[in-house]
Amino acid sequence: SYIGQSADRKFGFSIGYSHSDTPIQENQVGLYEPWQAIGTGWRPGVPAGTFYSDGIKALRRTGYTKRDGLMATLEFRPSDAWISTLDAFHSEATQEDTANQFEVHIGDYNGGFGRLNVVNPVINSNGTFVGGTAQNVYPLVRGMYNHREDTINAFGWKNEFFLGSAKLTADASWSRAKRDELNLENNTQLTPSPQLDSVVLDFSGDSFPQLDPGRDYSDPTKLFLRGTIYGSGYGKVPKVVDELKSFRLDGEFGVPAALDRLFSGVNVGFNYADRQKDKTQPEGNINVGSQGDTTIASELQYGLVDLGFAGVGMIPSWNVPAAVARYMTFSPVDNQPWLIPKAWSVSETISTGYIKGNIDTTWGSVPVRGNIGVQLQRTDQSSASRVWDNSQPAGHEVRPYENGKTYTDVLPSMNLAFSIADDQTIRVALARQVARARVDQLRASVEFGVDTATGKPGAGGGNPLLDPWRANAFDISWEKYFGSKAYVAAAFFYKDLRSYIYTQTRDGYDFTALLQGWVPPVGMTVPVQTTGTMSAPFNGKGGTLQGLELSTSLPLEMLTPALQGFGVAASATFNDSNIKIRDPESSSSVGGGDIDLPGLSKRVYNLTAYYERNGFEFRVNNRRRSDFIGEIGNFAGNRTLRYVVGENITDAQVGYTFGEGSALKGLSLLLQASNLTDEAYRTYAGTKDRPLETIKWGRTILLGASYKF
Repeated sequence: SYIGQSADRKFGFSIGYSHSDTPIQENQVGLYEPWQAIGTGWRPGVPAGTFYSDGIKALRRTGYTKRDGLMATLEFRPSDAWISTLDAFHSEATQEDTANQFEVHIGDYNGGFGRLNVVNPVINSNGTFVGGTAQNVYPLVRGMYNHREDTINAFGWKNEFFLGSAKLTADASWSRAKRDELNLENNTQLTPSPQLDSVVLDFSGDSFPQLDPGRDYSDPTKLFLRGTIYGSGYGKVPKVVDELKSFRLDGEFGVPAALDRLFSGVNVGFNYADRQKDKTQPEGNINVGSQGDTTIASELQYGLVDLGFAGVGMIPSWNVPAAVARYMTFSPVDNQPWLIPKAWSVSETISTGYIKGNIDTTWGSVPVRGNIGVQLQRTDQSSASRVWDNSQPAGHEVRPYENGKTYTDVLPSMNLAFSIADDQTIRVALARQVARARVDQLRASVEFGVDTATGKPGAGGGNPLLDPWRANAFDISWEKYFGSKAYVAAAFFYKDLRSYIYTQTRDGYDFTALLQGWVPPVGMTVPVQTTGTMSAPFNGKGGTLQGLELSTSLPLEMLTPALQGFGVAASATFNDSNIKIRDPESSSSVGGGDIDLPGLSKRVYNLTAYYERNGFEFRVNNRRRSDFIGEIGNFAGNRTLRYVVGENITDAQVGYTFGEGSALKGLSLLLQASNLTDEAYRTYAGTKDRPLETIKWGRTILLGASYKF
């Protein structure tokens, strides 16, 4: 980066460039959803009533992410009355990775070559199948490839005008993010078909679940691209464009003498934001070409991948896109009934007017700082998509569908800080808060149909009629400072949620708009109902979210001079909520009953120990959080919920900056290590003895240098 200015000091400018090249590595074992209580004879050898998963897969993923960023700022100050600033940003990122996977279906389906047989099953005290030998299974070896291109462009222009005691600010900005992605996979098996196997299973440990096949899958000359129980392959071509335009006009003014004991100034302004997000996702089968089942040539092979962490051993890896191009056919489309809902567009405009009174005064003998204000915010949201209507003639089943709404919120707020004796501060805040729905939740795309036996319509998808999260919030904190070196603080927050968002299945939903043009088939004798069942994000009402945060920062030299340079910083947060939701789309992993709000851990801890002196810096940080419900992307590209095992992550860094008197003055060296103990990310279905994903990304080591001149 470089920062400079003109000789007359009227122009200032900066320019910066960054490049990063980060490796990707991942070891993962995943089990199928759902874990279900099986019936008599469902899985031969396993007792009825046992909770059982129908499949397991292990993979290793490698690749890279390369990112280039460029920024520039130009500031023009012709006089003390006007400052104009232009800034621009451009970023390009490429991610490419290949995963090689061993997968086996243990749910009594191997392509029609006899039934599963499980011997020596191990059932724990919770009724969960945690081990045994699955016989008569037909594993496959899969190659998966992902290529992603991300581009971000942003531009801003801010003008500040100083007119006596008043200040006017006009700020316009534009940004556009674009993502193009290619996902490919192809499947191989041992031939001649069937090459059935026995796999020893062990899910009882806290590390990776184990699967140990009896056959050797390391020889690429014996693995053939062919149609398996999962087909020969599948591919997707997602594309997302997200554009945001905004304009803000703000005025800062003094107040009349009659009000100057209450307010030091006032801000009045208006903000306008216009966002448009478009997504398409053509998909399709990747089929074996005219040559038929085939091995993959040696020049397309990368070598062997070790899945020993999961008990599998070695499997081949290969150039997936090259194998698809040479041996297979792939023609992605977006016009099939199950693909129509995956293309959508969401528009959102938000107009906000506000007034804020600034406070910097004394109430009695107590200094008070802060502000009191109110926002008037109007939101206009809409979405356009397509719906598959099977009542229409062939070739005309796809028809457009749009929906949306407008709403207005009045958002008062107050923030006050009271400076009391002995370097103590009490902060109090009251506010009406809103948080808008995720854009994908606002999509109009749905899968729609009518039960011709009952006349009842039904659908599932997004909901452009969502209201935002709304809450009345109260925060209070106490802070005690020890000069400029240390502090201790305690904060309490309380949110009365008036509206929140979660996926529900609701009966009585009005399908009038979707039923327009729907034609009853010949022979349908019951009338079409206008209301039916809808599974989508909806608003819930009522409930509270509250928590307590304790924090401190303490240089240890305050205890004894012998510890000069040493210090600690720590925080602990405790959260609680009486809100319970249900998510029918995630019932296979979180169940069909009540669950906590996603993302909420009951306990979160952070502890940092450091040493800073004479140019040296050393830090160790540990962060912990209790189990929570998280959101992840599933195979269909949609978000789904999982129980996530809490974190326990340790990071460290050491650095040195050359100071005055050194020939290397201005040079700084830095060594960072993330996830020192190689902790795993683990999800589960209801109880921890029913694992879903276990993933390890390993430790990350970064070595850096910077030079200032």
